[in-house]
Amino acid sequence: MNTKTLSELEDKYVGKQGTPERDAYEKELSDLMIGFQVRNARIKLDLTQEELAERINKKRAFISRIENDGSNLTIKTLRDIVERGLGGKLNIEVQF
Repeated sequence: MNTKTLSELEDKYVGKQGTPERDAYEKELSDLMIGFQVRNARIKLDLTQEELAERINKKRAFISRIENDGSNLTIKTLRDIVERGLGGKLNIEVQF
């Protein structure tokens, strides 16, 4: 059996790191992870999308869009969701 790592599969099917295709893939994956983390935190706190939206003065549909996509989100809005809405602390890391 020829077992491959996730990185090897990504290189083969998406493109090598540093290529435009791989960069776009990793950005989209990162956006999805933001939405996934917001959703998991909301569920862990036993909040509905409506309740979270009310805490940050947004509509439920906005929270749904964030949870399902996570893209096109400002840092200010993400901070509002995490800190005001979920009672957490936002940490941002820059990697080179």
